[in-house]
Formats: sequence, structure tokens, C-alpha cells
Amino acid sequence: MQKPSKFLVWLSTFIFCFLFWLLLTWSVAARELILGGIVSAVVAAFSGRFLIHHQAFYLYNPVRLVILIFYCAIIFLWEVIKANLSMAKLVLSPKLKYEAGIIRVPGSEKIKSEYGLAMVSNCITLTPGTITMDVAEDEDGKNYYYVHWINVAESDREKAGEAIKGRMERWIGRIWK
Repeated sequence: MQKPSKFLVWLSTFIFCFLFWLLLTWSVAARELILGGIVSAVVAAFSGRFLIHHQAFYLYNPVRLVILIFYCAIIFLWEVIKANLSMAKLVLSPKLKYEAGIIRVPGSEKIKSEYGLAMVSNCITLTPGTITMDVAEDEDGKNYYYVHWINVAESDREKAGEAIKGRMERWIGRIWK
């Protein structure tokens, strides 16, 4: 696959940063727009080459954007709420008995992109009680996540993967192929 031009990489990163700026400031005042444009241009100039490797406007597909927004607003939020309740139950229990450990969880065969693997890893880490330590590929090309789990409730890798990843990996696979 051919690498996109430097300008397309910069433009894609600039648009993303500027939209994020607007989301954070929630203002369309001239001063905010100008400052946001300057900051976004500088950030895009320095970071675009690290963020975009193949397709400059891959994520700007309307279907992917809708799935990403739905995932963040519904799926991921629900997984975080479930993990928080589980952690609260664990912490507030009078006996405070848990068994922490590191477990090797198989990844989905659908997700091969670095972006998808990174997003799954980050989402696992952002849910309370789990930290993704590494993502590794075995000799057969299958990806595995090494996850520190504060309360290892399941020793079977497949079942542990379902408990840790929940529906997150399936939805992320729809965004990043």
C-alpha cells in the first residue's frame, strides 16, 4: 500500500486536531477558532507522520465515524460502568479477597491493524481492574494481549478474554480492520 503524501497526512491530522479543539473548547468565537487553527497546524506538522501510516482519511468514513461515536458513547461507557461496579464490590467487601495475576488473552483474528490493537489495549487498560502490559504476535500470526487482572475470575484464556474484553473488541473490529 502506498504511503499518503505529507500534505494529506498533515491535513488529516490538522482536521482531527481542530475538531478535537472545538469539542474541548465548545466555542466558535473568532479568537478560539484562530488559536485552535494555529495549535492544530503546529501539532499536525510535528505529529502527523507518527499518527498516519497508510490511509490519511481512513477514519473520516461516515460509517466508521458513526460506529466510533456509538462505541464510545454506549459500548465502552457500559463496559467501564460494569468494571467500576465490579471494582467497588471487590474493594467494599469486608473480606477483601482477590487473586491478581497476568493472563494471556487471545486477540480477534479480525483485528490486524496497529490502530485496532492499540485501541483494544487502551480500552482494556481504561476499564478499572485491568492493565494491558503487552500485545504480542505468535509464530502463527495470532495476536495475544498480556493483561494484568486484579481479580482473576477465570483461568481459561477464551473465557477470560470474554470477561476482560467484553464486546469492546468486536466493535473496535468494525472500526479498524
